[in-house]
Amino acid sequence: MKADRLLSILLLLQTRGRVPATELAQRLEVSVRTVYRDVEALSTAGVPVFTERGRHGGISLLPGYRTDVTGLTADEARALFVLSAQGAHSDLGLDGALGSALRKVMAALPAPHRPAAERISERILVDPARWMQAPAGPAAGPDLGELQYAVFADRRLRLRYRHGGAPAPVDYTVDPYGLVSKAAVWYLVADLHGEPRLFRADRVLVAETAEEPVRRRTGIGLGDVWAVLREQVERLPVDLPVRARVRRARLDMFLRIHGGRVNAPLPEVGAGPAEEWVEVAMAFPAPAAVRALLTFGADVEVLAPPAARRELARAAADALRLYQDEFS
Repeated sequence: MKADRLLSILLLLQTRGRVPATELAQRLEVSVRTVYRDVEALSTAGVPVFTERGRHGGISLLPGYRTDVTGLTADEARALFVLSAQGAHSDLGLDGALGSALRKVMAALPAPHRPAAERISERILVDPARWMQAPAGPAAGPDLGELQYAVFADRRLRLRYRHGGAPAPVDYTVDPYGLVSKAAVWYLVADLHGEPRLFRADRVLVAETAEEPVRRRTGIGLGDVWAVLREQVERLPVDLPVRARVRRARLDMFLRIHGGRVNAPLPEVGAGPAEEWVEVAMAFPAPAAVRALLTFGADVEVLAPPAARRELARAAADALRLYQDEFS
């Protein structure tokens, strides 16, 4: 840890010039006294580092001293620093490692590329959470530690897993290929009895790495298995074609929420009154799923089939019975 901290101090000084000891201590999460001890160790090792006291003082390297590792282009540097805007490393416990790695990369950049790379985290923000999704608390996400260990150790995994809607958890022994983060949800991609399976990490109740080595299919990698599983999920059977009409004023919001179910090109929608209707063709797995359209109230009307209209009428009647006594 001390060697890593010494390198971090060296690279920070090389990147920033003069840095107050208090700022170094805050960045490295150590005491100011530890920072001064580390600076003394760097000096003993031959690094030309010195301390200036006073209001505008700090710790500096002699002008012209640098660890020279170059070769990145401006676009490559910007691409690397977009990583700091991602959220997946937090779930994997790699926040500290990412910060340390980026400091080392920053110090290695040619001087003309540094300002653009630094501005990336100020100008680009990646929020992986979907709209209207409550932020997760510190303990709300899955514990990926044991899953990671099995994946990188090439060992089998014993899982106690809770399926959605199932009355009791199920025990499995699986052969993991890797972890995938999709729309802020982590999945374990694994074989179960030689067949590809997908397990949501937040439904894993217990994970234990087995002693046996993993038994993956020859020549098959994580990307191959993920492609098969993704196609299976996206190819779920759709049995109910639905025609609906949407008020023009709500069409944009409607397509943001339900656009994935629209299965035919929309007609040309030019300027017009907000109350005007636009017809859309959709598909649902079952009549009950059409109830999701009720969130738009009277701004969406299902035109066909009759089964979908009956389902919405039943849902509206149920809601009316629930509340009508209070206001009758």
